[in-house]
Amino acid sequence: MRLYHRDDAGRPIRVVWTLEECGASYQLERLSSEEGSSAEHRTRHPLGRVPVLETDDATLFESSALCLHVAELYPEAGLIPASGTSERALVYQWLFFAMTELEPRMMETYRLRPAAPALADAAAQRCAAALDAVEQTLDGGEYLLGESFSVADIVAGEVVRLVGVLGAAQLGPNAQAYVARLRERPARQRAAELTFERMHPPV
Repeated sequence: MRLYHRDDAGRPIRVVWTLEECGASYQLERLSSEEGSSAEHRTRHPLGRVPVLETDDATLFESSALCLHVAELYPEAGLIPASGTSERALVYQWLFFAMTELEPRMMETYRLRPAAPALADAAAQRCAAALDAVEQTLDGGEYLLGESFSVADIVAGEVVRLVGVLGAAQLGPNAQAYVARLRERPARQRAAELTFERMHPPV
């Protein structure tokens, strides 16, 4: 497998982290800004973005889909419960929740704040409400599925961390402890080193 990454891109670390948790064999291909916007790379991703994962069978994009795919390729890593179980459904629930409810509100807050503070405040309120759902779920459990770490924590945990980094909402005590716990995982630390995590410092 080959994973395409660009320095200061925020999402590839999620896929690298998943690959590292699984002990997968892969090659990390770092693109320059020029290479990322090239016609060649647009054959891999129609918008010229990263991450992109090349396998023997396909060229794939969208970080959450890549994380799910890698987790399914390596079931022995225990990142995703068995198909058809309620636990598998919870992985989908939290992964999609992070990408549809939390991350868009976070980015709206960050981008609108300089020019449209009223709109940014409205987005921040929605972000805080979504973050509160995570905070309540973590009350009494270490991870989103209770005591079981899963691929949902890789995706949602990174989004929660960035909410704090970008100041879109105030992380509660459960979310703060959650982010700190995730950052202690050796696979997460390796992923940070491999992707040169400069743009997104710890909370």
